[in-house]
Amino acid sequence: MSWSETFRTAVEALLGRRMRSLLTMLGILIGIAAVMLTVGLGEGARHQITAEINKLGSNLLIVMPGSASASGQRTAGIQSLTLEDAETIADPAVAPDVAGVAPMMGTRASVQYGTKDWSSQVTGTTVDWPVVRARGLMDGRFFTQVEQASAAQVVVLGPTTAGNLFADSPAVGQEVVISGQTFLVVGVLESVGASSMTNDDDTVVMPMTTVAQRLVPPASARSLQAIYVAARDDASISSAHQQITRALTVNHATTSADQDFSIMTFQALLTAMNSMTAVLTTLLAGLAAISLVVGGIGVMNIMLVSVSERVREIGLRKALGATPALIRRQFLVEAGILGLLGGALGVALGVAGAAILTPLLDLQVTVSLPATLLALAVSLGIGLIAGTYPAARAANLPPIDALRSE
Repeated sequence: MSWSETFRTAVEALLGRRMRSLLTMLGILIGIAAVMLTVGLGEGARHQITAEINKLGSNLLIVMPGSASASGQRTAGIQSLTLEDAETIADPAVAPDVAGVAPMMGTRASVQYGTKDWSSQVTGTTVDWPVVRARGLMDGRFFTQVEQASAAQVVVLGPTTAGNLFADSPAVGQEVVISGQTFLVVGVLESVGASSMTNDDDTVVMPMTTVAQRLVPPASARSLQAIYVAARDDASISSAHQQITRALTVNHATTSADQDFSIMTFQALLTAMNSMTAVLTTLLAGLAAISLVVGGIGVMNIMLVSVSERVREIGLRKALGATPALIRRQFLVEAGILGLLGGALGVALGVAGAAILTPLLDLQVTVSLPATLLALAVSLGIGLIAGTYPAARAANLPPIDALRSE
């Protein structure tokens, strides 16, 4: 019997028991769909995390006051960063791999325009902030060095803040009130979109000198909330990190054991978050794969039932010259078809589920071609493995006993 005849006979046998075949495939179908959706969600989350961190700046380092403990909580030293630290880091002789430095201090405040009132994050920084944070302007300008030196009452609004206060009207040239003081709007930032970590579109940026003199308590006027540092490029992040650490250790007269600052790089954050996502995805995919094992057991049970029901057919084929190898091949092909069809339907269900979940979760659930091919191969393998014992049992039936059976 040729392979084509074996395949045709196997299809006819399965079609003769349509409902049983469909129910047998159900376990593999659900398992493949669940695993594909789980892996797709994990891949989508990884891509979104990468995009959000790249949006913030892949070459960005953030120096924060206080050191991080083993549990991840910040220790004492909340006011350990000063403007002198930022100036030290910005010195090319001290940190040659640093391209720009933007110290930051700020507070949450109510911004008013006419009858409209909007609560936003007010950030005080320097003229280097747009370069360090890679932010452009869609209208107006950023504040100048002169305005920074004179603590001018000028602000640059984020697009969300501007939209809530001015709607479709031009914001540049208008005056807003913050903490009872009037500020001139000189620019509006380009939108970078909100992420799960921050919303940089909902912000008010002004000279740090202005924040220090007019919006924060005198005791906090010389303390920085953070120092944003741009490395020359992605390859320079590690060396820039080392240079900043050495400079601040000298400034603060500390050692590596009692540092009162910490440095976060987005590359390290990306690596850590991707690792956590991968572990979670693997765990969930493993749980979903249990249904594949159940599906394989179902295929084996149904094939054993099929062998029991077709004992006389097996006996006739052996009497007509069919070898044990041909009988074994017949039942293995049937089991393989069950597994492969279940996998194909599972892939179709996974793709449909991904298309439904993508807009609902606002997350690109990815079903890749390699994952699809792997799913089909796994489902075929499960079918063949599950059919091995029933096929061997059918092949080893004595012809005489088989012909006597009803």
